Amino acid sequence: MPDYLEIVLVAISLAMDCFAVSVAGGALVKRPRIGNTLKIAGFFGVFQAVMPLIGWGIGLGFKKYIENFDHWIAFALLLGIGVKMIVESFKKEEDKKDKNILANYTLLLLAVATSIDALIIGLGISIFKVPIAYSALIIGFFAFLFSIIGYYIGHKTGKLLKNRVELIGGIVLIGIGAKILIEH
Repeated sequence: MPDYLEIVLVAISLAMDCFAVSVAGGALVKRPRIGNTLKIAGFFGVFQAVMPLIGWGIGLGFKKYIENFDHWIAFALLLGIGVKMIVESFKKEEDKKDKNILANYTLLLLAVATSIDALIIGLGISIFKVPIAYSALIIGFFAFLFSIIGYYIGHKTGKLLKNRVELIGGIVLIGIGAKILIEH
């Protein structure tokens, strides 16, 4: 039986990148509009939901070859993503005021970039008996929700929270990876 709390924690951790980008986007607008908010959240939510499905499909083809050491793979993937998020939390943000975050091309690039981690998580999900449709839906939902929240927080508070959110998300992913390793 899959641990649904872990799926939710993974979804929240993956949504941290979307949240951080949305905070930065919200900091750039004079007045957030509902349509723009939904546009950003829609891009991030859809990509965060679809990428685990793609990763899951790829992972199924390799399942029989990796069953004996799958827990090490899951740990390594979560550790790598977690460390990446932690490292990125300490990087300085370049001035983004000259970029239009609402342009379709910009949103597409940001959505793909922030959902690569979700693709890798999909590979991990294929190893375990976790319902992929439920997982993808939850991941997409939290990305959508956190993008909306981040956009409005960014408008109100600027870039103050961005780096801390990525740091927390990275720590949570590493903790889940360590739990998987310890349980096996």
